[in-house]
Amino acid sequence: MGEGGPGSPDAAERTPVFLGHPLDCEMCAQEAFQAQRSQLVELLVSGSLEGFESILDWLLSWDVLSWEDYEGLSLLGQPLSHLARRLLDTVWSKGTWGCEQLVAAVREAQADSQPPELPGCWNPHSPHPARDLQSHRPAVVRRLYSHVDGVLERTQEQGFISRYECDEIRRPIFTSCQRARRLLDLAAVKANGLAAFLLQCVQELPIPVALPFEDAACKKYMSKLRTTVSAQSRFLSTYDGAENLCLEEIYTENVLEVRTEGGMAGPPQQSPATLSLGELFSPQGHLNKDADTVLVVGEAGSGKSTLLQQVHLLWASGQAFQEFLFVFPFSCRQLQCLAKSLSLQTLLFEHCCWPDRGQQDVFQVLLDHPERILLTFDGFDEFRFRFTDHERHCCPTAPTSVQSLLFNLLQGNLLKNARKVLTSRPDAVSASLRKHVRSELSLKGFSEEGIELYLRKCHREPGVADRLICLLRATSALHGLCHLPVFSWMVSKCHQELLLQGRGSPKTTTDMYLLILQHFLLRASPLDSAAQHLGPGLLRGSLPTLLHLGRLALWGLGTCCYVFSAEQLQAAHVDSEAVSLGFLVRAKSVVPGGTPPLEFLHVTFQCFFAAFYLALSADVPPSSLRHLFHGHRPGSSPLAKVLPKLCVRGSGCKKGSVAHLLQEAEPHNLQITAAFLAGLLSQEHRGLLAECQVSEKALLQRQACARWCLARSLHKHFRSIPPAVPGEVKSMHAMPGFIWLIRSLYEMQEERLARDAVRRLNVGHLKLTFCSVGPAECAALAFVLRHLQWPVALQLDHNSVGDIGVEQLLPCLNVCKALYLRDNNISDRGFCKLVEHALCCEQLQKLALFNNKLTDGCAHSMARLLACKRNFLALRLGNNHFTAVGAQVLAQGLRANASLQFLGFWGNQVGDKGAQALAEALRDNQSLKWLSLVGNNIGSVGAQALALMLEKNMALEELCLEENHVQDEGVCSLARGLERNSSLKVLKLSNNHVTSRGAEALLQALEQNDTILEVWLRGNNFSPEETEQLSQRDTRLLL
Repeated sequence: MGEGGPGSPDAAERTPVFLGHPLDCEMCAQEAFQAQRSQLVELLVSGSLEGFESILDWLLSWDVLSWEDYEGLSLLGQPLSHLARRLLDTVWSKGTWGCEQLVAAVREAQADSQPPELPGCWNPHSPHPARDLQSHRPAVVRRLYSHVDGVLERTQEQGFISRYECDEIRRPIFTSCQRARRLLDLAAVKANGLAAFLLQCVQELPIPVALPFEDAACKKYMSKLRTTVSAQSRFLSTYDGAENLCLEEIYTENVLEVRTEGGMAGPPQQSPATLSLGELFSPQGHLNKDADTVLVVGEAGSGKSTLLQQVHLLWASGQAFQEFLFVFPFSCRQLQCLAKSLSLQTLLFEHCCWPDRGQQDVFQVLLDHPERILLTFDGFDEFRFRFTDHERHCCPTAPTSVQSLLFNLLQGNLLKNARKVLTSRPDAVSASLRKHVRSELSLKGFSEEGIELYLRKCHREPGVADRLICLLRATSALHGLCHLPVFSWMVSKCHQELLLQGRGSPKTTTDMYLLILQHFLLRASPLDSAAQHLGPGLLRGSLPTLLHLGRLALWGLGTCCYVFSAEQLQAAHVDSEAVSLGFLVRAKSVVPGGTPPLEFLHVTFQCFFAAFYLALSADVPPSSLRHLFHGHRPGSSPLAKVLPKLCVRGSGCKKGSVAHLLQEAEPHNLQITAAFLAGLLSQEHRGLLAECQVSEKALLQRQACARWCLARSLHKHFRSIPPAVPGEVKSMHAMPGFIWLIRSLYEMQEERLARDAVRRLNVGHLKLTFCSVGPAECAALAFVLRHLQWPVALQLDHNSVGDIGVEQLLPCLNVCKALYLRDNNISDRGFCKLVEHALCCEQLQKLALFNNKLTDGCAHSMARLLACKRNFLALRLGNNHFTAVGAQVLAQGLRANASLQFLGFWGNQVGDKGAQALAEALRDNQSLKWLSLVGNNIGSVGAQALALMLEKNMALEELCLEENHVQDEGVCSLARGLERNSSLKVLKLSNNHVTSRGAEALLQALEQNDTILEVWLRGNNFSPEETEQLSQRDTRLLL
């Protein structure tokens, strides 16, 4: 038999395309095949298990794979990535022919879109039935697709397979095609006539007239689903309940980043990738390639729900995500209302979109083609059940609890290969859930450009948007709040109040929510009302209604309920007047029929009304507020761990009481509520509340309790900091709960309280990395930290500070001895403002802003900083966008500086001209010890200039030039510089295209230089033999 079994394509017909991606023309060569191994694995696992098994069908039919090979590639439960690697190993071992056949098999599997027809040579009475079934396996699988259950019944009736074997093939985790393959696998090993019987059965089966997707019932369902999703997503569930906002007209993209791992060994060299919405399923940043779930995390109000709604709309309108034929949107806050057990089929059909006919046929198509399905689950942080992977459920038709159904969908035990998108606040995502996440994306909120674009979309009237934008630029506190889309919406809704009333702009979150409360109350009040702001009269008149809403909100937080039935509204005395205010809007019901439930227009509004109730209700004992700062599960939440256990007398609280509700609420909602309560009890709003409060004594007690809780909590946190290691500064890594304590202090706006809170804090290094610090948090940090008595190094790497946040940090700059702002989306404007204030701050000696958006536009500020600040020690600006122009300006500042010890400029594009300018400026420098120019496109000319600098400079101890183009010529120049240098200890030249010629020059220089300790030459052009020889000649060469 020649190469390739029956049906194997001619070599001339083969097109080197792999899963839609063209491969190199040398793909047929084993060496090229092996060189592209990682690409091949990536492409193989990018599809579904069904696609992988279809490739195996073709390889088996062409005799590329033996039966033993096939069995080793058909192991249940193995990750697809493992099977893909094993397939590549198997095919590669069969030589060039095997590699070519794999490419051809992929092409055939991709082309499997026509109804199956048996070849003309088909013989139902063949003397070798098992052999024929294998040779025509792809066509047989496709012919069996719609009839496999009937064929199984016939084979069992005839006694060819047992009941146990039939049940194993019919396991619900298998698609119809997979059941057909397992039946053929049995026929290959059974010698009881099963193969001959199947050969006859296949001949008798009717040829399908259409693909499953083209079936009339399926097409009708797809059309109905698209229409349903379009209707649900076209308009925003309006925040004020009074108007419909077309999502397509106002949607503005947020900053969406691939979330990096905080615990990676060594610092990542590049900033996290920023994605557009269309790149939601980008292959970048995969955590687990065998998982199907994309996790989108973001703080409350960052736009997670709107992002998903835009995904739904783009799909329904045919603009994007058309690789999916079925999209099923779900809300976690709604799903948890389902108390009865339900199956996957019930979830999809009864709680999303019901097929008008052919329900079983449609559901079978969904099971057979999960890779064409997208399921979205919004608001996992509002799901009362904590994720667990202990309960396994694999049957799509068997009922189970809604939490088991959701958890098994996320794990892939149900609808494996269907893509899922899950949104959540970061604190609600556990390590066990992250194990089942394919990629994690972080939603950072609006950029400055996004804020302006959103306001212009909302206000198309001439001049209105311009005036609002000018107002924001002039009030950095309000501008910082608008980083979150929910605040941008508030500014848009309250634009008249902000622009027309000459009152001060809101500074705090509480200020902003009181402003929107005023807006809603004025809208609901009579037109001739004299009230034009949230005065005592306006608030007092609506107080009973607002307290009813507050009681409902608090009850919901304590019971993890975010949608409210008519009965629950009635029990809380929330009547039609309260609903008409607009804070409650209709929720999309997951229960067919009945009256749609209501929900607060955003979870932050539910927290605000809960805080309003705690501040003003006569039914709230002041002592119960301590539970707000305690945490509901002792030691379980980050907030509880940093707060003292303020035990109220009596370990048990009456069910339904305020204390009990606060103990049962989720920590992240308690944090938001605590900040609102602090703001409402502040001196700023005391007069407003006092007019509405029955007992001024109770109001004062609540203020005193909140102050005491906040101060004591921070002191407790500071006392828990371990003592400094001898010889090192005392360091504190703050937890997310610490940020919310600082936010609460800021909301109270009391200088004395902030001063007392940090009076005893004595740490040399305060680390707040990966803490979701945005501009609003920066304002809070500056408000509190400016009262520190000792200088501190403040590290804010991997947050969302931005230019606005930099501006908010300026008040505390005078207590910072170092400021680290890596990966914070800071541009030239923010850096220039930072330098302007840094020049007046004697304590500040170190700045690190690598992985930001700095360009040559801020080079003059850099130069001024170095020239004017005589005690400045370290400037690290790697991985920005500086060129030779910026380096030349920086060099001017270096000439006038006599204190700088560390200069990091890696990952820019200064080139030879920039290197020359820096080298000339450093020739006579006596302070700089460390210089990094890694990855700057520096060639031999730049290296020659740096060599001349080394001949004169006797202070530099480490020079980093990896990832450049120095080559042998540049290395020879550097070697000559080393011969006259007596200070350099480390020279890094890895990945510079250096050969043995350059290494020989370095060896000669090392013979005359006893100071140098290490010369890095890894990743250059040395053979293994040369590497061994060079290492032996001088151990200071690190190869």
